[in-house]
Order: sequence, then C-alpha cells, then structure tokens
Amino acid sequence: MLRSMKDLEGCAIAASDGIVGKEKDFLFDDLAWVIRYFVVETGTWLSSRKVLISPIAVQNPNWDEKIFPVLISKDQVKNSPGIDTNKPVSRQHEMDYLNYYGYPYYWIGTNFWGSGIYPYSLYPGNDIFEHSVEGARSANLIHKSIKSQHDQKGDPNLRSCKAIIGYNIHAKDGDIGHVSGFLVEENTWAVRYLIVETSNWWGGHQALIPSAWIYEVQWLDNSISTDLVRKAIKDAPVYESNKEITQDFEAAVFHHYELAAYWEKIAKTVK
Repeated sequence: MLRSMKDLEGCAIAASDGIVGKEKDFLFDDLAWVIRYFVVETGTWLSSRKVLISPIAVQNPNWDEKIFPVLISKDQVKNSPGIDTNKPVSRQHEMDYLNYYGYPYYWIGTNFWGSGIYPYSLYPGNDIFEHSVEGARSANLIHKSIKSQHDQKGDPNLRSCKAIIGYNIHAKDGDIGHVSGFLVEENTWAVRYLIVETSNWWGGHQALIPSAWIYEVQWLDNSISTDLVRKAIKDAPVYESNKEITQDFEAAVFHHYELAAYWEKIAKTVK
C-alpha cells in the first residue's frame, strides 16, 4: 500500500520498552529512491536528541494510532553512534551505525535492500536474510568482507524528504510545476511517486511522476529533471489526495506514461 508524507508525519517510534520519539523527517537515497532512515526527535528523555532509525528494525506499523514498533530498546538508541542529522550522512557514519545494531549493509546486492526488496529481510536472525547472501555465515562476516570496499564506494546520496518539497520540476521542454509530496510503498519503503503541483502552469491540479522517470536532482538550484514532456504530465490521471490510490489508478498512470509497472518487476524478483 502507498502512503503519503502526510500519513507518515509525526508517527511515534515505539521501542521494546517505550516510545523513542516522533518521526520528523526521512533520509532517502536519490539514486534508488528508497527511504533509508527515519529521523526521530527523541524528546525530553534524551534531551531532544535526533537519532536515525532504520526500516530494517520496523515491525508492522499501527497506522490507526500512527505507531511504528521497532526491534530495538531505548538503551540501544541512547548508546547509538552520534550522527548530526543536519549534515550529510557519510558512508562511514552509516557503517558505524549498521555495525552497532548488527545490520548487514543494504547496498550490497542488486535490490532495494541487499539481495531482497524488503528491509526486514536484513534483520539479524531472519531466515530470509540467512539464505539471501550466498556463502555468508553471519552479518559480521559480511561486514568484514566489504570493509575494504568503503573507499571505493564513496558516500551515499542520502537526502532529506522535507528539503525536497517545493523543488521545481523541469520537463524536457520546460518547467511544469513543483514537488508537493511523495508516495511511499509501506513494505519496501520505496518512493514510488513524486506528487507534482501544476497550479502555476495548468490551472491547478496534481499529478504523479513515477520516480523511475526522474533522471537528476539538482540540489544547488532546487530542481528535479524528468525525461517526460510537459504535455504528458498535464494529461496524466489527476491525483486526488483524499482518495485511496488503487492499483487500477496506478496502472492507468503507468499506461499513460508508457512505462512498465514496478509491481511487475517485483513479481519477477520474488520468483
């Protein structure tokens, strides 16, 4: 199921022994278009320190009460490596964080999360994880085997979801609108669509652009470029935030843009 940024705003993160804090932002990978971390403000119990929580630890969310249970304790959060969430998160910081919690590195593999598409498959002890990396006996073995590759990998492209709201959309033949939100798939945490507000160009409606059609994010001039032309976005099925996004509607969007639907690729991956 798809969730908008508004659905996710202010969700409480519940550790095994109490509430850690509330979600304030997300860090997403602007190459894979996947949310990698929740930015959580801890509140008074930890001097309002902001910490990162990985979707790897998230169990089934309680959407009615906006609570995300996670498989960690408050003490683990308290002693986790310090990361300045107002600055870019380097790969070394990520490695320190993942090593601390005993998580394997999500960037090793060809899918969203290592060799799989779901973050929970990387949780230590998960049967899916144990059989997903050929020849690996444990997460520690993976850590050691790729530690030397750090310098070659370079830093990730992790960005704030909130920071990108308002960015202009550049189509192939000119500007078309600005980003007003995201639609995120709740089980993979993939950013499936950008919600584009076209009111300044076409009289006021919202349309969806699949993240697969984004070819560049220009962080210096606050803009996003797509391979689509303006007419294609103008004529796309109208997105209405008060209506549930059905697969029929998604199929109509992909058909309109003449693009293969992402769930077809998932079906092939699962097989």
